[in-house]
Amino acid sequence: MYPYKYIDSIIARIVIYLSQMQASETKLQQIIEGTKQYIVPLFQRAYSWKKNEWQVLWDDIAELCTVDNPRPHFMGSIVTMPTTSVPEGVGKYLLIDGQQRLTTAFILLSALRDKAKQSGEDELAAEIDNTILLNPYKKGLDYYKLQPTQLDRESLQRIIHSTHSELPNSNGILECYSFFERKIRQSHIEYQKIKKVICSNLSVVSVVLSNEDDPYLVFENLNAKGRPLTQADLIRNYFFMRIHVDDQENVYEKYWEPMQKLLKEDLTEFIRHYLTKSGVDVKQSDIYFEIKERISRGEPLSYLQDLCIFSKYYAKLLNPELEEKENVRKYLQRLKRLEVSVVYPFVLNCYHDWQQSTITENELVSILKIIENFIIRRFVCNIQTRGLNRIFALLYSQVSKDTDLASDNFVVRLKSALQSRNYPKDTEFQSRLMDVKLYGSNRSEKAKLILESIEEFYKHKEQVSFDKLSIEHIMPQTLTKWWKEHLGEDWAITHELLIHSLGNLTLTAYNPELSNDDFPTKKIEFKNSHLELNKYFSNKDSWRKDDIEQRSAHLAEIALQIWEYFGDDLVETSKSSSFIGSTPKQVNIFGQDYPVKSWRDVLETTLNLIAENEPVRFLDIIQNYPRFVGWDEKDFRSTRELKNGAFIEVNLSATTIYSFCQKAIETAELSIEDWYVETVN
Repeated sequence: MYPYKYIDSIIARIVIYLSQMQASETKLQQIIEGTKQYIVPLFQRAYSWKKNEWQVLWDDIAELCTVDNPRPHFMGSIVTMPTTSVPEGVGKYLLIDGQQRLTTAFILLSALRDKAKQSGEDELAAEIDNTILLNPYKKGLDYYKLQPTQLDRESLQRIIHSTHSELPNSNGILECYSFFERKIRQSHIEYQKIKKVICSNLSVVSVVLSNEDDPYLVFENLNAKGRPLTQADLIRNYFFMRIHVDDQENVYEKYWEPMQKLLKEDLTEFIRHYLTKSGVDVKQSDIYFEIKERISRGEPLSYLQDLCIFSKYYAKLLNPELEEKENVRKYLQRLKRLEVSVVYPFVLNCYHDWQQSTITENELVSILKIIENFIIRRFVCNIQTRGLNRIFALLYSQVSKDTDLASDNFVVRLKSALQSRNYPKDTEFQSRLMDVKLYGSNRSEKAKLILESIEEFYKHKEQVSFDKLSIEHIMPQTLTKWWKEHLGEDWAITHELLIHSLGNLTLTAYNPELSNDDFPTKKIEFKNSHLELNKYFSNKDSWRKDDIEQRSAHLAEIALQIWEYFGDDLVETSKSSSFIGSTPKQVNIFGQDYPVKSWRDVLETTLNLIAENEPVRFLDIIQNYPRFVGWDEKDFRSTRELKNGAFIEVNLSATTIYSFCQKAIETAELSIEDWYVETVN
């Protein structure tokens, strides 16, 4: 028997069901096809998935559509319980766990059906309706394959009947439908291919409970403390099914339990990174199938032992304070602050090499510095992060096998490998440092790291501790009457474009005291500062647009020395500066070219496409940049109206339009690679 007393009580019931073979790996098609109905119990929460979850699912589907023979793709677990229905009714199942993913699948298939109808693929649309979404020969509520809670029932039924235009824009189910409708439209993937991947390649672990179980108690167990059944739970179960019953308790205590205690809720993600370090980019949904396949080819105990060793390395990535070596600890801390866990598979390999004395401590630190350099430059230049997971999944094996270089030095080979992977050169890095938005949301910690690094660059003999320092905006986030008069006629444009730029940011322990003070008052406080960063202001009498830009240029020069370019080609014309003194010919956005004749056309085209493809983020742009775009024409000097009824200010210079478009792209959480202006002289 399992050593149940050591198994978390939250999932003990499910482990029992799995061990009794009540669970099965099932294609999504087998779950949703046939005359049946899934009923979400009243005690379940309403539909709550958002864009992050939708994007992950769509990326998985889109990638599977590019493969000739895609492997099963794990979505998660579906826990159901058969319920009694009247003789003439359909077979009904309570959907105890998995309602979010199943509801999303139904919404996605509804969007696919509608696109198929619009394209004249009536047979495919009818197939989706009659075999998946509906029980076509049933009446009343039995007509629907999925019955959500009362809060979501009408919304889902309108989606299924294509009458969703009557739903409010804030409806989560409608937002989900609109998201997938846009993705399907933009992807140009054959509709039949998408349907086949959804039904035949998306897999779940189906757990069917017996009628004797209390569904509320099971749901409570699954979701206690917000923790549903994880892939790590399934993996543990599979491991112990392959270990002799007499050894289970000892093995659990020696290997699995320490990992569980050390990593807690991060255990599943650790296993994904552990699998990825071998050079295969393992997605979140594939963890269970991937490790199951690997375990089946070898001896499970030795695999578990190795997993346990690497879990200790991983714990130091999550909590660098566990690292004993001071220099290694410092750069692990910096790496953590960059919030790029996609590098962890590569770092795990390098850390293991250090532990095995294959590389030295200095080499490991050099490797961590190179990764930081690569990530910082790409962050500042707003280069998409979507491809980083594949880059770092393959990087270790590529660098290790690189025999083209005369040097056997791993660090040298690493620099060579990364410089060809969208690594920004000095001109681009310097240009973007001048006006890139560094502060706000997930950017603030990186901004603080950049400012701390610049302060350290001065090599002050009495280094100030950064622990109690925070970021201060010299030109404040909320402008007073003094500041508006000081900045001049275009105070609003200056404020919106430069408020979060490098030149306007510093570090201080007096952030609350300084607040919205005028510049002369702030200058007095900065004079008393022990930071080298703040000595810059001692000779400044004003803080206007030119002053901010001059400081940005000054700090950018220092940043170029801190994160020095490690490539071979030091000179290249930067796209970001190629527009100066030129006329736009076309703007490339989302991979398509749109002809333009002026910079005003560039602005209009860019905002129209963001509004169409990222409507929620478009509202963020209006909120953050009201001087440039809004709903009231009277707020602007000279306008053009967008397709969605919003107005944009067009009485702007080419430089200002270019800068604002970059800010809009960043706010929409798109990559600068998704937007580029081609010009002619």
